[in-house]
Amino acid sequence: MSQGEKLTKERPIDGASLARRWGEYLVAILVGNIIYLFIEPQLPNVMRHRFGMFRVDLGLGVDFFICVVVYAVVRQIRSFPGGDDGESDDGN
Repeated sequence: MSQGEKLTKERPIDGASLARRWGEYLVAILVGNIIYLFIEPQLPNVMRHRFGMFRVDLGLGVDFFICVVVYAVVRQIRSFPGGDDGESDDGN
């Protein structure tokens, strides 16, 4: 096994495997974007995405902020005692 393969194998990062962390990212992005799409019609025009694929606007910032908040909620839920964080209560 090469050095690069060893480094990219799943390994614990703060008690969570790399695949689990990427799963949390995916959930946060998907749920955050769904929330944004539901609230977008109620937002002022300046806070909505403009037409154009790669334009940076305030709507993109709002969408990003929602995704960050969802990610924080996911991480908080996983850190509760009894949550599935990969650590046991007996310290092993």
